[in-house]
Amino acid sequence: MSSPLSRACGGVVLAAVLLSPAGCGRSTDGVPTVGAAASTPGSVDDLEPLVVDEVPSGLPRLPDEDLHPPAGAKRVEDVASYSDDPARERGVLAEYGYRFGWERFWGHGAGPLTGVFVDEFQDAAGARSYAEDLARNDAELYGGMLREEPPHLPDDCRLLTVEDAVPEEELHGPASMAWCVHGVFSVSVTAVADSVDSAEEEVRAVLDQQLDRLPPG
Repeated sequence: MSSPLSRACGGVVLAAVLLSPAGCGRSTDGVPTVGAAASTPGSVDDLEPLVVDEVPSGLPRLPDEDLHPPAGAKRVEDVASYSDDPARERGVLAEYGYRFGWERFWGHGAGPLTGVFVDEFQDAAGARSYAEDLARNDAELYGGMLREEPPHLPDDCRLLTVEDAVPEEELHGPASMAWCVHGVFSVSVTAVADSVDSAEEEVRAVLDQQLDRLPPG
């Protein structure tokens, strides 16, 4: 099974443009979550326990090894392989200061689907640039409406809503995609559902839980 919605849902090449340093405010809405980690993970294995392992919609987890490429641990060479030019992409990721990441997916075949991507960088500036570039690239790829710091999401987030399926880009239903910066982390959540409202509700709930599991920004 091909990895769904993997790295901007199509592995688009990232623009190597580093922007200003990030600061990430954090707001919560009272949803109980696992407490934040005390320190920044030093390895991809340390990151894994901080990634959410279930989603509010109740979708079943897709085993990492059943996807192609596999989900789970991501290093520079893994993310670079999503590009048509892996060598160039490794250089781009180095400019971002990319360290490692983790992917998880939940879903039912071609039906509703949720994906979570947590990536750690050398500094907040790299995390911000990466999140901004992914959001901009996906907005160009899928169309839809991209909002910066939308209501009901933490500061330093972007939200893209796509009303209709884009089958030529392997997007098989209404979708919502969010990218947030949390200290040295870029956190992305994507949901495909039967409506944009349902997809956005899933994204907001998953983000709230995922950001609360990470070290304070």
